Amino acid sequence: MKRTITAALAALALVSCSETGTVKSGLDPLAFETEVDGKGTDLYVLTNKAGMEVCVTNFGGRIVSVMVPDKNGEMRDVVLGFDNIQDYLNVPSDFGATIGRYANRINKGQFVLDGTEYQLPKNNYGHCLHGGPKGFQYQIFDVDSLSNNSITMSYFSADGEEGFPGNFDCSVTMTLTDDNAIDIRYSATTDKATIVNMTNHSYFNLDGDPAIDNSDWLLTVNATNFTPVDSTFMTTGEIRPVEGTPMDFRTPVRIGDRIGIDDEQLKNGNGFDHNWVLDTAGDITRAAATLESPESGIRLDVYTTEPGIQIYSGNFLDGTVTGKHGKVYNFRTAVCLETQKYPDTPNKKDWPSAELRPGETYTSHCIYKFSVAE
Repeated sequence: MKRTITAALAALALVSCSETGTVKSGLDPLAFETEVDGKGTDLYVLTNKAGMEVCVTNFGGRIVSVMVPDKNGEMRDVVLGFDNIQDYLNVPSDFGATIGRYANRINKGQFVLDGTEYQLPKNNYGHCLHGGPKGFQYQIFDVDSLSNNSITMSYFSADGEEGFPGNFDCSVTMTLTDDNAIDIRYSATTDKATIVNMTNHSYFNLDGDPAIDNSDWLLTVNATNFTPVDSTFMTTGEIRPVEGTPMDFRTPVRIGDRIGIDDEQLKNGNGFDHNWVLDTAGDITRAAATLESPESGIRLDVYTTEPGIQIYSGNFLDGTVTGKHGKVYNFRTAVCLETQKYPDTPNKKDWPSAELRPGETYTSHCIYKFSVAE
């Protein structure tokens, strides 16, 4: 894979900036320029013919801003994040990040592959979460290609990094389509048997206002079952029907009508922080989940080839983090829709495999499609 970005591509990153040097979201591209471990970081601006704009940084392969029109045609930034690279470097977060090598949790950070036991870092209630404390979200991706509406970034993870086996070469391509969708495609290869589970960790606030929590948003999930968790957020191994539980979102339901119910799973997850077993069978043309704000009219449909989607209701946002434009990120001011394998799949052999072997290519496809609700 190409490991450097040319001066011409760097200039192209700023093509969509206005004459004032800022972008529609008000970000200053210069605030994202720095060097980390000999690698440069930048802000890359994607636009489409409909006027939508997505800003991306190669620090953690992150989506920084997403400007979409609301029901009145006004543009709103519908993801959380920071407006400068120093905050991304100094404040631990998953805002908008490409997650790897393994998204979600692995029980006690341990798994066995081909008879060898591997120990990963324990960084979340005794488990390994999102690839460990130095997962892909904190790494500098190389920019391999860039156009007005698409960017391809790559990262090489050496054998043993964060305890994972195999020299792992991965890429993520984000394309902003003219029908207002962010099309995300992952691919990876390895020279040794390993495990892989990549996703995007954008925090969506469809009101474009972090002062508003997610209570009034309507959620739909195309899933008949989910995977319960224990008090440490670890999947128990059970696949349980959503019927008769607060996890039943087969028809649109206001999040606030469910999240406060006295239920063991909601207590264990501190709200929604669960994996739903999708009924879409990997069909990228069938919506896996839909999130809609009645206030803004903005609708988000999620499509994926993956068997599961982790829905996280921002339960650990607590007002201690200040994001873009000085806005404080309070409790449950966002929803994450992470398409992926089920959590702890390497230790649950009956679940869809997360193994990747030499000669194989891992692929995953996710689409975040924005529109205005009718």
